[in-house]
Amino acid sequence: MSAHDVARLRRVVTRSISPENPTGAPGQGGRATSGTGAGPGRELGRGWKISPSVEIGPRQRVDLAAIEGAGRITHIWLTTHPDHWRSLLLRAHWDGAVEPAIEVPVGDFFGQGWGRFAQLSSSMVAVNPHGGCNSYWPMPFRTGARLSMENLTDAPVVLYYQVTYELGTDESASGYLHAHWRRSNPVHGALHTLLDGVRGAGQYVGTYLAWGVNSRGWWGEGEMKYHLDDDEGFPTICGTGTEDYFGGAWNFDVPGQGYTAYTTPYLGLHQIIRPDGLYESQQRFGMYRWHVPDPICFASRIRVEVQALGWRSGHRYLQRHDDIASTALFYLDGPSGPRPATPTLDELEQL
Repeated sequence: MSAHDVARLRRVVTRSISPENPTGAPGQGGRATSGTGAGPGRELGRGWKISPSVEIGPRQRVDLAAIEGAGRITHIWLTTHPDHWRSLLLRAHWDGAVEPAIEVPVGDFFGQGWGRFAQLSSSMVAVNPHGGCNSYWPMPFRTGARLSMENLTDAPVVLYYQVTYELGTDESASGYLHAHWRRSNPVHGALHTLLDGVRGAGQYVGTYLAWGVNSRGWWGEGEMKYHLDDDEGFPTICGTGTEDYFGGAWNFDVPGQGYTAYTTPYLGLHQIIRPDGLYESQQRFGMYRWHVPDPICFASRIRVEVQALGWRSGHRYLQRHDDIASTALFYLDGPSGPRPATPTLDELEQL
């Protein structure tokens, strides 16, 4: 809902699911008698933050929210220790689909792919000190929704979360939110694929890249390419450079300052991890662009790629072999479809 429409009254109901009200049912919040807060609340009793979080056991998958009926998720807030941002997989199933539409490491979904907090102040995702992760991506569904989290490690994880949603909305004309995660480490042939194999009608709405530099020099000369519908060898949409796509220019370099972070409503370079002279030997970056005012629409299929390109002597381009992990977000006319293979813990590891 835009600011222009926020005063318009609608015949919907608002519900919210958290460990304090795991079903979202009316009048069922704060009733827990056991939970992760039972010890601190033992002198106060029921109603006093007895179940503020859940513990996800080793190799365990738990449902965060199971919703029936037509509606849309309007806000997700969650937090957990940064050590878990790449070892927890967030999934979303729409309308009873067997396969998830969203399967992404939770940190990457919120633009935190390097396991270190970086302030992100955008219209669709906000991550605030110290690891308060917020998503405002609308997530419509027609008959039901299920959000889950899987712990890929051998140690338990504590997760705090809240999922706010509306019931009774008309979603007959809405697409379903999908999110795909891919990683190339290193990139082969200087080309990283963000999205492929998608069939159907929809619109591409978001890119997050966790880019690790594997050699010296400038790394962002490559172009973003969108192959739409009947495109074969060449794309319909082709940008002019990586930093240009994310709204920057000239290597993100402010003279005398070097790489300079920024975070805006729809795009940013919000994370810069510099070498420390010891084990942190390479530079790493986090970038996002949300195509909310400018979605990229497709009628039958889409493929998205980015080149890993730099410079070498003689003013020649250099094909790079960097570490690129991407999260691509798009709305599709179906609740599920082909997606990348579920990553292993080793494939997710921040190197």
